[in-house]
Amino acid sequence: MKRYRELIAERAFLLSALASSSITVAILGFMVFMGLPLLKQGGLHQLLLKPWAPFQGLFGIYPMIMGTAAISLLSLLFAFPLSLGCSFLIGSIAPQTVSKGFRRLIELMTGIPTVIYGFVGVFLLVPIVRELFQSGSGLCILTAALVLGIMISPTMTLFFCDSFDRIPKAYLDAADALGASPVQKLLYVILPAARHGMLNGVILSLGRAVGDTLIALMLAGNSVRVAESVLEPARTLTAHIALVIAADYESPEFRSIFACGVVLYLFTMTVTFLVRYLSFSKDRTV
Repeated sequence: MKRYRELIAERAFLLSALASSSITVAILGFMVFMGLPLLKQGGLHQLLLKPWAPFQGLFGIYPMIMGTAAISLLSLLFAFPLSLGCSFLIGSIAPQTVSKGFRRLIELMTGIPTVIYGFVGVFLLVPIVRELFQSGSGLCILTAALVLGIMISPTMTLFFCDSFDRIPKAYLDAADALGASPVQKLLYVILPAARHGMLNGVILSLGRAVGDTLIALMLAGNSVRVAESVLEPARTLTAHIALVIAADYESPEFRSIFACGVVLYLFTMTVTFLVRYLSFSKDRTV
């Protein structure tokens, strides 16, 4: 009887896994199918590498790809040192009671809705950037990347903290016994031992930055040309989808959002495979 129940449970889990995988593949197939008329009209090259100029018959998403890359990578650049400092404070320097308080606060920040970060950026950061650099309206790549960096920082910090917690205590005790300072312990013990977990946190945070819509929509300025500096406006793929989705169903503009979806899908899939590969490499070397 017990074996029979286990068999039923195994089959149920297998069906669930197959259904999830099929839905994921079906979503990709649906996006490719819906974007196919636009691909036939101009080809993949024009779609990915040409500018967005609907009145000239060009529906390329190249400016949006560049805007997405600029904002997400710059936000990662802001978030990494902030997250590293917070996680080191929580995991190594602060007393246990203070460390627990900071950790709860960081966990609370991960639950704040994105639109709240966007409002703070619009009413606080945009005027500061505008007055500080005396260039444009303040709605630009820099503003969006700063707010996005703050938004993804709690997630990255928690990943870093978990990686630090998994370091064998004997390593830290050995460093203390040798008289290592906190900075030396961070550079020569903690970072090398926690690098795999930290890399996973960085990659997953990058995925969240790429997939965010509201911050880019509210703060990046939504210009459809390639920006030449971080103080110029730009549009991301997700913001483009949100802005163009109201277009006519059969229009090339509407079809372009499926091309954006395919690019985002492939990027997310690449990030997921990269994380799996890194975890597999770690398990193999242990």
